Amino acid sequence: MAAPTSAELTPEQLTMLEVWERHLRSEFADHDADAALDTMTATPHLNHVPVMTGGIGRDAIRKFYATRFIPQMPPDTTIELISRTIGHDQIVDEMIFTCTHTIAMDWYLPGVAPTGRRIEAPTVAIVRFRDGAIESEHIYWDQASVLVQIGLLDANSLPVAGIETAEKLRDPDRPSNALIARAEGRGRA
Repeated sequence: MAAPTSAELTPEQLTMLEVWERHLRSEFADHDADAALDTMTATPHLNHVPVMTGGIGRDAIRKFYATRFIPQMPPDTTIELISRTIGHDQIVDEMIFTCTHTIAMDWYLPGVAPTGRRIEAPTVAIVRFRDGAIESEHIYWDQASVLVQIGLLDANSLPVAGIETAEKLRDPDRPSNALIARAEGRGRA
């Protein structure tokens, strides 16, 4: 599914999109905590839902961006946009977050030493706006898939998958129900 074109958006939606893209560029390309914070309201909050990292308020978010998030971003990090929905006061991005776990990532894998393993994780960002600025970011990903990919969970003994979750998102024609078939093969379904 493609992102909406500018011709399909209202002026308010275009402003939200420009602010969100500037925010992402500040974080992932420019590595600038202050520039990222400049896109946010006076009372923002950020929640990486699977691990509850982020912050409440400008001071906490700035500290989080400057000390945890931006400096702990592996150099090969990419975000692949899968779909984007732009509503009246929020943007929802479905994407694949990809990196190699070569550095500590307390914001993503608290307390886990670098494994050197590749991570490809389907991720959803729900970004709410107020008065043309980002009020909140709720970021979701499948932590079990990430833990499989870095070797901390055994996908063979649990009903979880690793990189296959990202591959299925990229290719909707990829077969479904592999975990069910695996369980049936073991006599558990």
